[in-house]
Amino acid sequence: MTDIKVREIMANYIQTDLPDVIIIEPTVFEDDRGYFFESYHDEEFAERIGKLTFVQDNESKSSYGVLRGLHYQLPPFAQSKLVRVIDGKVLDVAVDIRRDGPTFGRHVAVELSGENRRQLFIPRGYAHGFVVLTGTAIVQYKVDAYYSREHERGLRYNDPAIGIDWQIKPEEIILSEKDRDLPGLGELSASNDV
Repeated sequence: MTDIKVREIMANYIQTDLPDVIIIEPTVFEDDRGYFFESYHDEEFAERIGKLTFVQDNESKSSYGVLRGLHYQLPPFAQSKLVRVIDGKVLDVAVDIRRDGPTFGRHVAVELSGENRRQLFIPRGYAHGFVVLTGTAIVQYKVDAYYSREHERGLRYNDPAIGIDWQIKPEEIILSEKDRDLPGLGELSASNDV
């Protein structure tokens, strides 16, 4: 007897303007008791995006105006990320930093919230950041490589060469000391190749 797998796709996978950066909208089952959805399914993800082995889950809670990013890691610790918001709302941004690609320096910005339950898949070769648009936000994300301080790099969030509209006033943005001193896109050296 053949074991046949019959499974309905449980999410909508939406291609953004950047190659391989994908919005995932889960199928949510709601009733008077609450809701249920699959936040991750390995086989479905592999079929729609590709086979990855996520090795670490991260979570952060931040207040309105906190901007984390734009971060990435160099090989061999370059990371793909699958980002979602549990509570609150953020503007989540991916910037293509692959020098030889046709979309180098371009970005996509997607609103992720506990309400819309969207996720954003960001492959290796992109810098990532987000800003909190509500009183607080809890962000969770999976990565396919471990954190390495030695390989961590970043881009300046307000680099005019990238031109991100963070949807809040510049004076409301709260940065870490580390994120204040990041280079612009034009200052990336060959040693920063992703």
